[in-house]
Amino acid sequence: MKNTNSYFKPLVLLFLLSVIPSWGFAQSIRVQGVVNDNASESIIGANVTEKGTTNGVITDLDGKFSLSVQKGATLVISYIGYVTQEIPVENETELKVILKEDSKALEEVVVIGYGTARKSDVTGSIASVGGDKLREVPAADVSYALQNRIAGVDMSQTSSRPGATMQIRIRGTRSLSATNDPLIVLDGIPFMGSLTDINPSDIKSMDILKDASSTAIYGSRGANGVILITTHKGVTGAPAKVSYNGYVGLKKVFSKYPMMNGEKFAEMRKYAGKFENSMDESDDVNTDWQDLMYRNGFVTSHDVNISGGTQGGNYSFGGAYYKDQGVIPTQNYTRYSLRGSFDQGVGKYFRFGLTTNSNYNVTKGNNIGLYGVLSVSPIANPYNEDGTLKRTVKYNSQDEAFVMTRDVVENLEEKWLNESKGFGTYNNLFAEVQCPWIKGLKYRMNLGLNYRSTKQGEFTGYGINNTAPDAPSTAALAHSETTNWAVENLLTYDRTIGKHQFNIIGMYSAEQTVYTRSHVAGRDIPAEYFQYYNIGRAEGTITVNPSNWNYQKTGLMSWMGRAMYTYDNRYMLMATVRSDASSRLAKGHQWHTYPAVSAGWNIRNEAFMDGIEWLDILKLRVGYGETSNQAVDPYKTLGRLNTRPYNFGPTNFATGYYVSEMPNAMLGWEYSSTWNVGLDFTLFNGRLSGTFEYYIQKTHDLLQNVNLPSTSGVGSYMANVGKTENKGFELTLNGTILDNHNGWTWDASLNLSANRNKLVELASKKDRDEGNGWFVGYPIDAIFDYEYVGLWQEGDPYLDILEPGGNVGMIKVKYTGDYNADGTPVRAIGPEDRQIMSLESKFQGGFSTRVAYKNFDLNVITAFKCGGKLLSTLHHSSGYLNMLSGRRGQVDVDYWTEENTNAKYPKPGGIQSGDNPKYGSTLGYFDASYWKVRTITLGYNMDNQRWLKQLGVQGLRAYVTIQNPFVICSPFHKETGLDPETNSYGDENVAVVGFQRRFLTVGTNSPSTRNYLFGINLTF
Repeated sequence: MKNTNSYFKPLVLLFLLSVIPSWGFAQSIRVQGVVNDNASESIIGANVTEKGTTNGVITDLDGKFSLSVQKGATLVISYIGYVTQEIPVENETELKVILKEDSKALEEVVVIGYGTARKSDVTGSIASVGGDKLREVPAADVSYALQNRIAGVDMSQTSSRPGATMQIRIRGTRSLSATNDPLIVLDGIPFMGSLTDINPSDIKSMDILKDASSTAIYGSRGANGVILITTHKGVTGAPAKVSYNGYVGLKKVFSKYPMMNGEKFAEMRKYAGKFENSMDESDDVNTDWQDLMYRNGFVTSHDVNISGGTQGGNYSFGGAYYKDQGVIPTQNYTRYSLRGSFDQGVGKYFRFGLTTNSNYNVTKGNNIGLYGVLSVSPIANPYNEDGTLKRTVKYNSQDEAFVMTRDVVENLEEKWLNESKGFGTYNNLFAEVQCPWIKGLKYRMNLGLNYRSTKQGEFTGYGINNTAPDAPSTAALAHSETTNWAVENLLTYDRTIGKHQFNIIGMYSAEQTVYTRSHVAGRDIPAEYFQYYNIGRAEGTITVNPSNWNYQKTGLMSWMGRAMYTYDNRYMLMATVRSDASSRLAKGHQWHTYPAVSAGWNIRNEAFMDGIEWLDILKLRVGYGETSNQAVDPYKTLGRLNTRPYNFGPTNFATGYYVSEMPNAMLGWEYSSTWNVGLDFTLFNGRLSGTFEYYIQKTHDLLQNVNLPSTSGVGSYMANVGKTENKGFELTLNGTILDNHNGWTWDASLNLSANRNKLVELASKKDRDEGNGWFVGYPIDAIFDYEYVGLWQEGDPYLDILEPGGNVGMIKVKYTGDYNADGTPVRAIGPEDRQIMSLESKFQGGFSTRVAYKNFDLNVITAFKCGGKLLSTLHHSSGYLNMLSGRRGQVDVDYWTEENTNAKYPKPGGIQSGDNPKYGSTLGYFDASYWKVRTITLGYNMDNQRWLKQLGVQGLRAYVTIQNPFVICSPFHKETGLDPETNSYGDENVAVVGFQRRFLTVGTNSPSTRNYLFGINLTF
């Protein structure tokens, strides 16, 4: 990399510019303190000024301030939404200020990255959610609480198993091969863990940066958006406060997968005429394999926190326990969390602190799937004559299955296991010093030290999950470890002079990450109690596959400068420049500098708007910014070798090396540029507020694997090729319908967003890449398949031409060819008739409402989506559960017969392609529209009970919650009864390849659940 000394120059220049303002020589004293609300929570961004002067500061992330004032001065402390206070300084230099809420509050303060700002001064696209809103949806992962609650932020379920993570996309998908995941920043430091590592009860607020003018300050790591998480802190000088949050709940299957019962299956098999009953099957048997498998699950969460303050400092420590037991036997997720923070001032100008988050988690049971349950014939009898379970059942002339029931799986838990044990510790130390002779100037150093380790163990005993009772045992163990350090040096100048507000920040940072992975597998473990702990003792083959071992070392070096200026609370301007250097990219292409600029106009504060009483806030924002992405695997610039064994006679062999991926000495950054226009408004004395955004984002030089012709002898190489585009709008509305009217309060909120994604260009100017499912002019997520138009009926013309050898009742797909002069098709339907079909929805969003009467409150949170395609591997031919031949368990569908010609699904036993009906893949595409209720919560607040006060209890709230109670409307739910949200990646839960992995589908994963919770929040 380049000599880093040259990148200190901007910081030196910034320091020299900061010295220009003169400092006073009058006698003064320094006052410091903390500003809190009625709940003892720190207030970020409160204005603290010396009365009658322009001398002032704003409180930091912990609500603290430090200010030099004249002796005998009076401090004016104000914050939008709270009543302004005036406090004479007199002889006190340590102040604790409690601001009371103002019922006419119209604004808030948001975290913007390396600082805070009043929402009225923000010029970029930032969405904020308070911790109380997040806790309205109890969950292990806070992303579940954010689903469909923030416009432009799509959080999709990737699995319904306990402990599964969400897929998060902010304003669409940009990259083809690089990551599209946003950056998570925890208490100011980029976070290397996942959201499941953070206890939701620890979160005070979340701020999501969506446009490039906001994210540019985080450089290449913020290319896909940034999620800023601020956790709870203690209160300086406050007595210790103990809080407890806990809930317990029951989990029940939302809806069983819609499989045929014994009677329907026997009738369909006979009609198809392809398979006969086996010795274990009988038409009078009706086995519900799902009933034999499922159990009731439970979920429980408990966290305790103690916080308070010392003279000039504060602290907060807590621990949490969470357990989620799934409805499939042995599936569960357990997490233990510890968190601590302290912040201490030393003297007038120096302070230091530490924040630490550590967790240990265990995930079990991912080896237990449902395909082996759903695929078994419902007319197969699992019991012997004496009532004991059979080991296996045969369910046609060629298939046999291992019997899987709840009791079988639970009894085999120690002999058939899959478990992942993870430990992570994420630590942030800081030190900050204020310049005593220059008002508003301070230096801060952040040091992040992070470690994460995961151990994945698998063991299958002799004959388990196998039709052969003597099948050998197998075991495997994978271990991965990540270490990371990051250091940030920040110099900030913050000053208000009359109507002018300045905030200037400069930063230099560096970080390094080391990742290692190892894997070993073995057969014939000598004793089952060894499980996966001593694979070296395996009596069979021990496999150490080099492809499953890895070592990566990466670094990132950056410098950044940002300036914010506000004049008279009317005109705002923000400019950012950042330069990053990534070790992942080629020499000579590692550095990139990108700018961002945004401006705002508080129109309501203009004199010509004074007569409009019903309009409280009206602000126009516009921003432009550039970001980049370097999130590809390290060493892609160097190419890759692979190994291949060569035999020389019966005993001699050698290992050869060959080039599997070409190097690229020109590999550089993937670039994105974004225009964003926003309008913020508040009406009717704060009763109605909202935001409208429109954006256009263009990405070029995509990081993409380019396939090479087979004659080259090399499969591919990584290059900068291709372009994508995202554009769309977002609307957020918040309203207060009733405001303490005879004890009644009623609030409602709505968010709506629509994103249009388009692939603009591919490598070599090709218009399509069918292997990866990419097509120029269409969204990145598009399918390429035949288009279902119905079923062939008796008397339909051209069946013999379009479908030679076809039959009445088979699937009819769209024909795109030409016609002869007499109107007959010129050819049969073939691959050229496949269509490109977008999966993208028209729009999506959420609606929530809260009704309160005195101490009672009712919260209802709903989500909706309009349009797009939902993929179901249950119905798609890749799932082998919609074969309509009677070979295996069959989805309960309305199929064609001579007496039921208006059916949607084809005739059983008709023409096939492989083992499925011809064009059977078209049966897996559904309208993705839905409107569902996510959560209903009824709570009772007992804060004002006298007997509780006498016991020293400051607050107590009890609540009951129903999660995922019902679907209001959905075409998919109407036909299947299933939850219309995805639960699998595209290559999961399939018998043969069907979809790209990046596609999210409804598959035979753990079924969706309906949860019933009871919880309390206690503070004393």
